[in-house]
Amino acid sequence: MQHEINPLLTDLISGTSSLRQVYFANPASPIPEMAFQVDFPRLEIVLEGCITDGALTLQEHDILFVPAGSWNCPNWQLPATTLSILFGKQQLGFSIQRWDGTQLQNLAKRHVARRGPRVGSFLLQALSEAHMQQQESQTIRLITLSLLSHCTDLLNSHIQTASRSQALFEAVREHIDTHYAEALSRESVAQAFYISPNYLSHLFHKSGALGFNEYLNYVRLEKAKALLKGYDMKVKEVARVCGFPDSNYFCRLFRKNTDRSPSEYRRQYHSQLTTTE
Repeated sequence: MQHEINPLLTDLISGTSSLRQVYFANPASPIPEMAFQVDFPRLEIVLEGCITDGALTLQEHDILFVPAGSWNCPNWQLPATTLSILFGKQQLGFSIQRWDGTQLQNLAKRHVARRGPRVGSFLLQALSEAHMQQQESQTIRLITLSLLSHCTDLLNSHIQTASRSQALFEAVREHIDTHYAEALSRESVAQAFYISPNYLSHLFHKSGALGFNEYLNYVRLEKAKALLKGYDMKVKEVARVCGFPDSNYFCRLFRKNTDRSPSEYRRQYHSQLTTTE
């Protein structure tokens, strides 16, 4: 069985896996030991197998809606796999669990921010009201399917945003790799890509191992090493060509990163070449 959350939800929505029955947890009865209670509403979906939860027997593709403050208490007896969706105020939490008959395993976890219109909140409210007014099960089923569709929209939006961010990050790095000799700064690079300096820093913090300034210095120093190895240029000229207008700063930074001055680095490199020959 696949453990990717998006395809599982899509199957339930499209009818490939045909959502069966929607049940509601009972908040009125006493809370037993080992019950799971949170302050936010949840959906518990049986993907495979069968689970006893209180007085309910949930079969494959059944859903249990647990309102905020309510509880459920699954009795893991036979092998079963479930998908839990927690509707927090700021984000959705997705979790796939599998009971193989001896132990409970966490197979997948995802979190995604709740952005934009409060569609999910309205659907949760509609689901609760439909249950309280004892609406037809088909109405409840359609509301639940709409709620699952909203979840996939948020997941897909998160994936697209992450993909766009990664593409932007790669473009920024390519820009630095090409224009390293120019007077680059966080502000000038951000302006070139029509983003804020803070967002540029966020891109490097999220997507890269180095911060913006660290990466810029890394590229410049690597270019300087290549020039020191291959050309008989003065250190001041190497610094200038690699984007360091202050040769003293260049020498300090070079020594900090290599434990050698630029001249020592060059001499050691040529000494090793002579020894090898």
